[in-house]
Amino acid sequence: MKLNRHIRPCAGDFLKHIQSLTEPGALLILREIVGWLRPEAPLSELAGPEVDGRIRELCGAFDENEGVRQRIAESLRGWLWEAGLFSSLTSVGILPRKGFHRELGRRLYEKINPPPRDINDLADMFALVFRQRHDGDWVVAVSGSSWIQLFMAIWIPPGGDLRSLMNRARDELLYALELLSIWVAAEELEPDLVRLDPRLKTRESPFVAFQREVAAFVRGCEVWRDTENETWPDDAHVRVLLEQCAGEIVFFRRRSVSHGTSIATTYLLERLEQTLQRITVILDIIDLTDLERSVHSSLELFRDLVEATTQRNSVRDLWRQNIRLLSRTVTENVSDHGEHYITRDRSEYFAMLRSAAGAGLIIPFMALLKIRAGSADFDPAVETLVYCLIYGLGFVFIHLLGFTIATKQPAMTAARFASAVEKEGRGGANPGPLARLLVQVGRSQFIAIVGNVAVALSLSMLVEAAFRHLSGQPLLDESQRQYQLTALSPFAGFALFHAAIAGVWLFLSGLIAGFFDNRAVYLSAAERFRYHPFAVRFLSSRVRENMGRYLADHSGAIAGNFLFGCMLGATGYAGRVFGLSLDIRHVAFSSANLGYSGVQDLGLFIRLFAFVLMIGMVNLAVSFSLALFVALRARGVRIRSLRLLLRALGREIRQHPLSLIWPPRV
Repeated sequence: MKLNRHIRPCAGDFLKHIQSLTEPGALLILREIVGWLRPEAPLSELAGPEVDGRIRELCGAFDENEGVRQRIAESLRGWLWEAGLFSSLTSVGILPRKGFHRELGRRLYEKINPPPRDINDLADMFALVFRQRHDGDWVVAVSGSSWIQLFMAIWIPPGGDLRSLMNRARDELLYALELLSIWVAAEELEPDLVRLDPRLKTRESPFVAFQREVAAFVRGCEVWRDTENETWPDDAHVRVLLEQCAGEIVFFRRRSVSHGTSIATTYLLERLEQTLQRITVILDIIDLTDLERSVHSSLELFRDLVEATTQRNSVRDLWRQNIRLLSRTVTENVSDHGEHYITRDRSEYFAMLRSAAGAGLIIPFMALLKIRAGSADFDPAVETLVYCLIYGLGFVFIHLLGFTIATKQPAMTAARFASAVEKEGRGGANPGPLARLLVQVGRSQFIAIVGNVAVALSLSMLVEAAFRHLSGQPLLDESQRQYQLTALSPFAGFALFHAAIAGVWLFLSGLIAGFFDNRAVYLSAAERFRYHPFAVRFLSSRVRENMGRYLADHSGAIAGNFLFGCMLGATGYAGRVFGLSLDIRHVAFSSANLGYSGVQDLGLFIRLFAFVLMIGMVNLAVSFSLALFVALRARGVRIRSLRLLLRALGREIRQHPLSLIWPPRV
């Protein structure tokens, strides 16, 4: 019987097709079954229920055709008896030990020149059966009960004895368990981990103790198998040490924030975490004291292996994975600095107001310098360089004075919020603390904008009024005035689009600051400066120590502010080069430009001020959303229930409506 590939047959006809195959092997049987189950739209929300229905239909057909079922089960059991499991259990779904560059080379080479497949290797068999890119997505979407029903139907026919087969599978699992524990112990003296915790050189870490306990547990399992002892070895101590190893990884992640990290360190910790998760799954599968957990973990392992196999040679997936690791390397440090931009009480609130007001005193003069530079007859390249220096040096000067620019906050606070999501049950377990954190972030942002905009607008209006009074003419000529007023318009001047561009630069400046902060700590910049031969020759020990500490603490902020200014200054020139309408609108500078325009009409002034506030909202929304997206992706978490979070936020606002703009007394 030949199967029409364009028309999906019913389950009964499909089994007749299987029966008609000449000596079907395990590969052909599994490929035919998966091909029949595969949904038309694997990424659709209906893919899971669609496959659930087909599995029920297929199992019903098996009940009516016991001969085909027996034939399939015998073929699959014969394959499993010969198949090797441990290599797949120790590699598929776990970051490779060879690192990014060598793994990238391997994947590129195997795309060009694919290796021969061995059906007796579980990973190769999965690659041959689940051949389409999105197979992992619909496999995960199918309910666990449906998969269990199918496995029972095709692996365990009535009267089938799987004792010897299960013993062999358990031996493979135990071998994989012991091998993974050896790899965990071998990571103990990695230079990056020793740098984070020098005590590893003088004390036994939980990793080594864990490996020894796993070895003893495996020997106990072998004795249980050989002597037919009824008591399964107790794995309680193994699990205790496993938790201690997981705690060590958490400790290393925390230390990496204060001691600096690198892609290699983040990669190592991620691989250790994945290895411990795989060990946990294997322990659950082989645990004979809890059959329900064993079945659930077996299903979880099946899904993980299928999903990882479909991405095993994907260059895109490897690149995305390493970008996530790089993002985490940067955002871990940013989230630590984000604490300083969140106000929780009135003292912090008014400190933020003073800091933002200080920046508001400087921004009008930066805006005036830019206006004067724009009216000078500079070459476009020279003009761009002047703009970059005005912005970059101005922002650095503001930071050196300890002042705050409001729009610099979102990139920092978003990373802090993502860190809170990770701690609060991945965004779904307890939305209350996240809602309170959002209120604190919003309140901090509000008072910072008040400080920047109110002072910048007031000071620029005073400067314009003083200039008009002393010289008898406006500060800006008519063409400059019209340009500034048009630039604030959301429609005629594309103000909101240009504000979004500034929001992107704000987001990137936060990443830049996090990168340089992390590098300064990772490279021990303070100690290097303190003992640098040139500095030792001319500076005292105390001066070197203070300067080194300051450079280490502020190098990220200085680099981020200066490069942010360069990005703002170069945007217009880039638009000129590519023939695009590119420019930037920043809320603080827009408020200063509004003040210099000398608007006398109150109605026009109110409308333009509303445009300035709209620019600020776009600045903040774009930078915060981008930073939050990257920070969440870097941690591999997401806000699972936005509805619950918004409901908790609404409840928090209803209970304390003034908390959005005014801090509590305590």
